[in-house]
Amino acid sequence: MILWFTVVQISVACASGLFCLIAGLAGRRPSDWTVGSLALVELLLVAQVIVAIVAPLAGNPPTGDLLEYWVYLISAVLLPLGGVAWALLERSRWSTVILGVIGLSLAIMLWRMQVIWTVQLA
Repeated sequence: MILWFTVVQISVACASGLFCLIAGLAGRRPSDWTVGSLALVELLLVAQVIVAIVAPLAGNPPTGDLLEYWVYLISAVLLPLGGVAWALLERSRWSTVILGVIGLSLAIMLWRMQVIWTVQLA
């Protein structure tokens, strides 16, 4: 993983999560803004999949458990898809809150992926 890219992803995920959480607690239903903010996080996660494939080939292999890393990454890619599907099916303020929780959860998962990639020794 690339540290600056991870920091960007975590920042965007936190901003999206807080935005959706505040909008949901304010009573707003899912909108283009809330779903779009999580879609941006999803786009960055897809880019992370590409980075995770290319990085070992470029001489940046993970120091931690590769299986654990990929389980985190695939789970992180699937979370926004499930959250957006739920938000579009059940258009209530609570689905917007769930989008916020997903965004904040992704920030934590991204940090853990960075730790697995760079800190742990296999």
